[in-house]
Amino acid sequence: MFFVIINVMKKIGILRGGNGEHYENSLKKGGDFLSYVLENFKDKYKPIDIFIDKNDIWHVNGLPIKPADLIHKVDLVWNLSHPKYGQIIKNLSIPHIGSNHFSSTLSQSREMLEKHMQKLGVKMPRHLILPIYQEDFDGPIERYAIKKAKEVHEKFSSPWIVKSLIANSNIGIHVAETFPELILAIQDVLDQKESILVEELISGKNAFMHTVSDFRGEDVYTFPLGKYSKEEKEKLNDITKKLHKHIGASHYLKSNFVLNPTRGIFLTSVEFHPDLEKDSHLHKTCKSVGAEIHQVVDHLIESNLK
Repeated sequence: MFFVIINVMKKIGILRGGNGEHYENSLKKGGDFLSYVLENFKDKYKPIDIFIDKNDIWHVNGLPIKPADLIHKVDLVWNLSHPKYGQIIKNLSIPHIGSNHFSSTLSQSREMLEKHMQKLGVKMPRHLILPIYQEDFDGPIERYAIKKAKEVHEKFSSPWIVKSLIANSNIGIHVAETFPELILAIQDVLDQKESILVEELISGKNAFMHTVSDFRGEDVYTFPLGKYSKEEKEKLNDITKKLHKHIGASHYLKSNFVLNPTRGIFLTSVEFHPDLEKDSHLHKTCKSVGAEIHQVVDHLIESNLK
């Protein structure tokens, strides 16, 4: 008697889009992740495109569906859209990966993130957030940029970093050292119709920390750093693990730091989705410990399928 073993691939839904301000960014990230799964897990996982349009209509592989229909179409959902959609998936008892409301709010609200970092004793650069420019309300863009540059200059001195609050590869990050440069930087980003973050530029060494939940036998696994002193490594590991637990990073977290020789360690930002590009810092970090990014992704999927 012969037995045929059939390898049933798990169906991984990649949720993207939605009726929020991150719509375009979500579409791109979701599309990139679909391609990534096809390239790296073609014999193990079957990617399912879950697209939500701006009218909040859900689609699977191009066809409109009701969210409840996903129960029979996917084994797990990787949410690259707003956490509110992740809550819908959770209510359907479908395993899912993605940031929750709290962690998502922290990544989008500088004030909230800063308040929670104060509780942990973690410093952040001084900053000022400029709301989205509205010509009818704010007047000529040149005059508005000068007004906001004065507000920044009064709060903290140069050099300044000027960037969009919303991740967008089409919007560059400006470094301004003089008041005229600050005006031009603000004006350039205002043209993109996005909120702006202006913060003081902390000089020093950059340190990018990657942590993964329940990986390699640790509840919070911290990928090791390279050329840093023993004291710096210990401090960063301690801060990063506390940060991972405090903000509820249930899957993955990237914490970006600057180490200033006199002022100490500053957190500049956090990210909740791994950068899967072949030239990313995570890719290089994985290589340094004899691992691959797809092993991290596979771990996250498998640990949530259980």
